[in-house]
Amino acid sequence: MAKVLCVLYDDPADGYPTSYARDSLPPIDQYPNGQTTPTPRAVDFTPGHLLGSVSGELGLRRFLESRGHTLVVTSDKDGDGSEFDRELGDADVVISQPFWPAYLTPERIAKAEKLKLAITAGIGSDHVDLDAAIEHGVTVAEVTYCNSISVAEHVVMMTLSLVRNYLPSHQTVLDGGWNIADCVARSYDLEAMHVGTVAAGRIGIAVLRRLAPFDVKLHYTDRHRLPEHVEDELQLTFHESAADMVPHCDVVTINAPLHPETEGLFDDELIARMKRGAYLINTARAKICDRDAVGRALRDGRLAGYAGDVWFPQPAPSDHPWRTMPHHGMTPHISGSSLSAQARYAAGTREILESWLDGTPIRDEYLIVDQGGLAGAGAHSYSTSSTASTASSTKGT
Repeated sequence: MAKVLCVLYDDPADGYPTSYARDSLPPIDQYPNGQTTPTPRAVDFTPGHLLGSVSGELGLRRFLESRGHTLVVTSDKDGDGSEFDRELGDADVVISQPFWPAYLTPERIAKAEKLKLAITAGIGSDHVDLDAAIEHGVTVAEVTYCNSISVAEHVVMMTLSLVRNYLPSHQTVLDGGWNIADCVARSYDLEAMHVGTVAAGRIGIAVLRRLAPFDVKLHYTDRHRLPEHVEDELQLTFHESAADMVPHCDVVTINAPLHPETEGLFDDELIARMKRGAYLINTARAKICDRDAVGRALRDGRLAGYAGDVWFPQPAPSDHPWRTMPHHGMTPHISGSSLSAQARYAAGTREILESWLDGTPIRDEYLIVDQGGLAGAGAHSYSTSSTASTASSTKGT
């Protein structure tokens, strides 16, 4: 029998919900590229309910315990005395989330002698040291595409919020004010601006498609160039690198995975190549940006705004400088954890567990590491020279 250790974020401050704003979710059975949504044999949850917090348990307890397996769910993940560390030693499976990552460092993987499977309930497995997983024969899987559109919608929201100066204007209302000049002094139209994405994978291309109706000029850079018909359809301009692209853009959105080739990419030097007054959106991973370089660029006016949904470490400490830097639109890594997305990543997590427990192949598109090497989505996103993840460090830049 297997022991499954699941790390999820805390319940709401007022307790686990007993009712919800909506009664149901619109059904979705496939993603824009034709990939089907998760297809577990059954689920033991109601789509649209809060599944990603500790009491939600991803809807897994009845399924696992009915088969005789053990499920341990905790939010206590950091530090040597954490419940995660105490339970890890004899765990066969670890489930974690990008929003509340349990960092599987080389040291932790070495201590977890029974660990065979690490599942990301969501997208992005950089909290798992992939080199260590390969060395120890640990399979790494994630629920590919489950929340890509959720994140793309968040990018569009953040872009408009920054460009139109929405958040300060809303704060004016909350404060009882009505100074229109204060609200519009930093407000512009997105129309005709040049918008570029660093990476045009599932999220990046979804962002481009959603911004195209705003009559903007679209740019992208990616290690895999898009097909010519897609470039023609969206009137995309391709650039060989981020350094080549950013001088042309009024808005830059980061949609790349974190690995040594992207870590620290947006430093003082690259930000200095951006247009004065450009906006930077980062829903990918915090460490793709140099923390202090972003703050400096906002204070000196090189950047007009920064909106990010990702931090390092997560959760961010109360004194993290991104909480107080000017002209920001930060959120606490919620872009991919809408109730809609939770239904998909919970179902996908169960699908992966069903396959692994029954000894049948896990969907290729869910795999990051398998049989001692990169596989599936991992082979597409990473190169053999860039598998070392940042899970070995808990201190951000």
